[in-house]
Amino acid sequence: MSTTTRSYSELIELETFEERFEYLSIRGQVGCATFGFNRWVNQAFYTSKKWRRLRRDAILRDGSCDLAIPDREIHSQLIVHHMNPITQEDIEYGTRAALDLENLICTTHATHNAIHYGDASLLVKPYIPRQPGDTKLW
Repeated sequence: MSTTTRSYSELIELETFEERFEYLSIRGQVGCATFGFNRWVNQAFYTSKKWRRLRRDAILRDGSCDLAIPDREIHSQLIVHHMNPITQEDIEYGTRAALDLENLICTTHATHNAIHYGDASLLVKPYIPRQPGDTKLW
């Protein structure tokens, strides 16, 4: 896995959705520690009041938009994604990696999967409204 530390401040400097996706893409390397038999640690964290408050703050900051791009509103399956994968130790010790808004971004389920697997074909294409005289099928 890359040792690059990603940050929200750097991410929002990138203007396009595609640039932001490339910045976040892990290229098929899901977080090293998947919690194995200790999934209860992960589940306890994601149901905690501290996480729920942080998640709410990320959603408000990003305007419920995919990768915080204003014209990409998320209407269902919103995921608040850790840009730098977290470990069991991050959760147990409440490290900055687990609890910092700088490490969080809103994504759709499809974008989240594309980030983890580095596959842009999983991304939802933006809506392009039809125009008068437009004879090209979608």
